[in-house]
Amino acid sequence: MNMASPLFINILLSICLITIAFWLPHLNIYTEKASPYECGFDPMSSARLPFSMKFFLVGITFLLFDLEIALLLPLPWALHHPNTLLTMIISFILISVLALGLAYEWVNKGLEWDE
Repeated sequence: MNMASPLFINILLSICLITIAFWLPHLNIYTEKASPYECGFDPMSSARLPFSMKFFLVGITFLLFDLEIALLLPLPWALHHPNTLLTMIISFILISVLALGLAYEWVNKGLEWDE
């Protein structure tokens, strides 16, 4: 009984939430809500509208720097490795590449939003 009651409550709560999730969206259906959201663009217009390359370049820059920073996240745990000097050298090289990439973007005006 001690283990069965939380299990029963969780199953009952799950069934209630699933029922509400399927029932609730059918109350207010209108065209704006049913149409796909396309990041501010009109989904029914032509797909051949000009697209600013600045958005693309900023997105690629964000992905690259985000990936490099994600590689630095396990660094505190890596410092417990027996060969700490090698870990510090590799992390210094990674941070240097990140800083050089940022400097390159800055010099080439890749971070400037104005054309």
